[in-house]
Amino acid sequence: MLIDSHCHLDRLDLSPYNGDLDAALNAARERGVERMLCIGIDRGNAQAVIDIASRNSDIYASVGIHPLDLSDNVEPSEALVALADNENVIAIGETGLDYYYSQDNKAAQQESFRNHLRAAAKTGKPAIVHTRNAREDTLAIIREASDPDVAGVLHCFTESREMAHAALDLNFYISFSGIITFKNAADLRDVVASVPMDRILVETDSPYLAPVPFRGKKNEPKYVVEVAQCVAEIKGISYDQVVAQTADNFNRLFKLAA
Repeated sequence: MLIDSHCHLDRLDLSPYNGDLDAALNAARERGVERMLCIGIDRGNAQAVIDIASRNSDIYASVGIHPLDLSDNVEPSEALVALADNENVIAIGETGLDYYYSQDNKAAQQESFRNHLRAAAKTGKPAIVHTRNAREDTLAIIREASDPDVAGVLHCFTESREMAHAALDLNFYISFSGIITFKNAADLRDVVASVPMDRILVETDSPYLAPVPFRGKKNEPKYVVEVAQCVAEIKGISYDQVVAQTADNFNRLFKLAA
């Protein structure tokens, strides 16, 4: 069971499929992708991702406010809990901290992140965490506000080995995207090598960050195959082992039946 643990199905480029999302999903299924997690990034797309999940038994949803999509009013944890009150929602987020583009709203990002982690603790649904140029603050807020029994995943991980292992110590999982296939990502491949297989997830983050040999094209869930293949090469194990272990990890984290 190959699982794309992070994709934005409401944002896919559907022009190769004549605008038909079902055709794009079937293209992934034909390559062995058996589950997908469709990610919420703001209140505006919460219903869209839930609707996609409700129409497809192999797709789940998350709800949350991306750190780069914050409004002036930071979402309180009670509102996030209410958004997550749906059987198709299995996670809170994506949330986190992103200081790459601007540091002017650090305080708002941090409060939003805390609210998401509190909502994750209240609902028992793990947090999906985006982090960029914010290593120390990300870990500090996780230590402060996360329930280690619920925890979550650092998605599309591009940070250091030290940060990865600090997150593992906090009971978080690490998810790798097509970036690990890029020629200039040798340091990140070293991080993959260092993370235990029973704590790794794979994702596309589609429609962004298509893996080699599709780099430069719009990404889609069917390309999670290339991510899993790259993990297998780095780890020196079979592709089938990666598929089976990452699926087991996903189901364990999100409390799903195999």
